[in-house]
Amino acid sequence: MKIKVKQLPYEEVMAIQKPKHLDPLRPNIIFRTLIRILSQSDLSKTGFTYKLHRMDEAGEGPFLILMNHSSFIDLKIASKVLYPKPFCIVCTSDGFVGKDWLMRHIGCIPTKKFVGDPTLISDMRCAVEKKKASVLMYPEASYSFDGCATPLPRHLGLLMKKLDVPVVTVITHGAFARDPLYNGLQNRKVKVSADVSCLFTREEVREKSVEELDEILDGAFSFDNWKWQFENKVEINEPFRADGLNRILYKCAHCGIEGQMEGKGTLLTCHSCGKQYELTPLGKLRALEGETEFEHVPDWYKWERECVKNELLEGSYRLDVPVKIGVMVDYKAIYMVGEGQLRHDSEGFFLTGCDGNLEYSQKPLASYSLYSDYYWYEIGDVICIGDKDRLFYCFPQGGGDVVAKTRIAAEELYKLKKARRKRTERVAALSGEAAETSI
Repeated sequence: MKIKVKQLPYEEVMAIQKPKHLDPLRPNIIFRTLIRILSQSDLSKTGFTYKLHRMDEAGEGPFLILMNHSSFIDLKIASKVLYPKPFCIVCTSDGFVGKDWLMRHIGCIPTKKFVGDPTLISDMRCAVEKKKASVLMYPEASYSFDGCATPLPRHLGLLMKKLDVPVVTVITHGAFARDPLYNGLQNRKVKVSADVSCLFTREEVREKSVEELDEILDGAFSFDNWKWQFENKVEINEPFRADGLNRILYKCAHCGIEGQMEGKGTLLTCHSCGKQYELTPLGKLRALEGETEFEHVPDWYKWERECVKNELLEGSYRLDVPVKIGVMVDYKAIYMVGEGQLRHDSEGFFLTGCDGNLEYSQKPLASYSLYSDYYWYEIGDVICIGDKDRLFYCFPQGGGDVVAKTRIAAEELYKLKKARRKRTERVAALSGEAAETSI
């Protein structure tokens, strides 16, 4: 899938008016049926099946539908399991570029990933209360890089209480194995299935605390697609299954060098020390010579996360790369405004460029995660930062695989800063109590 792109000077882009906010539309049966028909071919190729759990207790809807985000087939799965019920879809705003009318009429609600959006809750309430349509939301917001659940925003339980409708989960199996994000849009022959469950009835949403709702939801979104593949003996024999694996396993587990890994064919190779690993048909890593440091891909990824966390604690973490810059301010195009430099360190992001006209900074506590993607709309790997007024799509040009590490660093930096803020607030509170006692 591609996106409409236009070359414009940065100053002209900044003068473009933001699109007017519009209430969500209830998709009519014609659009719902069309999507259902267009989805059938892909679903048939995967032998798609699904099971229902407690759905008789959920009622007729509308619902809040929470689905894990594994690959491009997710929406097609939703169209199958939810048809013919009307549902709106919380969708990344760049999905509207060049097709605003169509996206609205199939029920999409635009929002910016990992950017505070005060209108989103009111749009979702409008959908369920006024339009009498369910709302489909991917709470992880981005595709999983390593095949495991990505961090969920806190207080989703509060959203459930505001909407006051039953909560349904759609958890897929095989969708990641069929088309993992790192693999460059190459589909494998894997059967796909889903579990559709009533997680909470309306009464349960009302009875439980926000903390209880969040805890149960975290459990529902706890999964490991690589473990699922191995335990279910799902063999992936495609000769390209390791293509692009370096995008997530960017640091050699043997020599510790970054940016020298290459996933090609069935092998992952470090061009610094020469060590090679085979990605077996059952999804395990096996060193061709010597010790296999990590046979489970998510374990390697967790090790990389710990390495990044240590860099942050030591103060040695830093990203500083040349980038091509795209900007989104409306739904007409992604405006390519030139080149610049993207820096990320313990103080957050700092983007400069466009002959000195662009200067944007973003603090670590701006978001708990980072919108980053591989081969974004067939343009390239991307790191996206921004605010409610504009988004900056930064395409690294310096070589090496920096996207996964930058997302990890943003998440770990957020945790560290959040913990530090809480400690400071506790100390201030205790100091205040001590001062009152002395008085």
